Amino acid sequence: MAVQEPVMKKKRISKKNKSAWRKTDIQDVEQFLEDQRQEERIGTFTDKQNEDLFVVDASPLKAVPSQLSVKKKRKLNALKPMRSHQALENTSKVQDPIVKRNHVRQKKNGRNIELEVRNPTKGRHRQANSDRGLYYEKLDQRLAARESGKKDNKVDKDIWQEVDFRDKIPGLKDEKGWISRDLAVHVAGNIGRKVVKTHASLRHNTTKAKKFEAPHPGMSYNPTLKAHQELLSHVVDREEGIIKKEQHLKRVTTSMFSKVTPEERDRRRLNEMSEGIKEEGEPASASEDEDEHEEGHEQKPADNSYSTVNAPVENKKKSKQSRNKELKQKELQRLHEVKKALKKQTADLIRIKSIRSEVKEEAEELNEVKKRRKAKAERKKFEPKRLGRHKFVEPDLDVNMPEDLAGNLRNVKPESNLLTDRFKLLQKRNILPTTVAVTHKRSKVKRFPRNSHKEVGVSFQDLRAQRKAAAAAAKANNDTIKI
Repeated sequence: MAVQEPVMKKKRISKKNKSAWRKTDIQDVEQFLEDQRQEERIGTFTDKQNEDLFVVDASPLKAVPSQLSVKKKRKLNALKPMRSHQALENTSKVQDPIVKRNHVRQKKNGRNIELEVRNPTKGRHRQANSDRGLYYEKLDQRLAARESGKKDNKVDKDIWQEVDFRDKIPGLKDEKGWISRDLAVHVAGNIGRKVVKTHASLRHNTTKAKKFEAPHPGMSYNPTLKAHQELLSHVVDREEGIIKKEQHLKRVTTSMFSKVTPEERDRRRLNEMSEGIKEEGEPASASEDEDEHEEGHEQKPADNSYSTVNAPVENKKKSKQSRNKELKQKELQRLHEVKKALKKQTADLIRIKSIRSEVKEEAEELNEVKKRRKAKAERKKFEPKRLGRHKFVEPDLDVNMPEDLAGNLRNVKPESNLLTDRFKLLQKRNILPTTVAVTHKRSKVKRFPRNSHKEVGVSFQDLRAQRKAAAAAAKANNDTIKI
């Protein structure tokens, strides 16, 4: 028979006071509750199936080690859940007491589009159905137009015409101008016809120059004698003006300075920098001797005591009599100024007519200045502005000499480029900034044949001479060769 362990009696403790309650042993109760909680989490043995509790071992005694490559192992590991996400998985089987909480909407409980289309119950369902119908209707029209191959390229309105939106909305544009443009834009936005407010610079013309200038009649392929002579004279006058300006700049810059040799320049510089320096063996002048003599006399009585060049300043106080004299002189000066002002006023009253004429002349001069400024501002409206670093320069006129005139379009000699003319006109109308074509100089590359490509007994100079000779022969024969 097995020996039974003696049952330990629980020690009875007085629980008269609250402080004695903590002495009570409740370990058996806590162990019972922990076992219950564990059964709720992982379940009991009675709830599990036999397949979950038992495993049939059908493997051989010695397991064959698997020979998997690193790539296959990575693929198998990629199928497994990440270890960092294992803490987020719910392994407990305890059900949530509040069922509505953490309710995840499944796909079967989601929105059923087919049901909404067949049986619309809400306003948004009906709106979606109408929008969907319009979309498919437009789609059918596009597909039908594509199949028929007929494309409507007709434009009913002029895209360059400036249209005012106030003309389309009645009541926004009045003749007296009571309604401003900003107020009209505000009203149009509130009545459902919103207008995009553009910047004022889009409607502001920076120049009054013509969008297209007709060329000179002398530039025609078959001009009249008079028109062609006028064009030639205009071109000659312009070239003479350019030459005259260049000569003027040369005269006031280069020609003003005399050219000297480098030796003469160095000699002049040496004389200028050595001015006032006495050379060895040169006799001193009489003035220099006198200055030295005076300096010697002044330096003889000089001792170690400190002495200043200027005489010492004495504090001479003015007497009361001298101050009274100064006050009297100031009062006399003030009275003299008052008399002088009164005398000038009487003189001005006498010469009122001359003053009126002077004021009139000044007013006329101001009017002339205003007229000149106004004329200058009006003239600048037609001139191109400086939008960048470079100033706009009128391009040269395309002119054909009399011997180049053909008289027909087939034999005419082209002298201009349409793209260049349009580009220059855009610069003149302040639409594009004036630019200058910049050419990048390519660095010189020293070329030499490789040793593997050299012919025996032929130098690089001989090869170059042969290439030049071949190129010259091809040029003489109007033929091209590949070198």
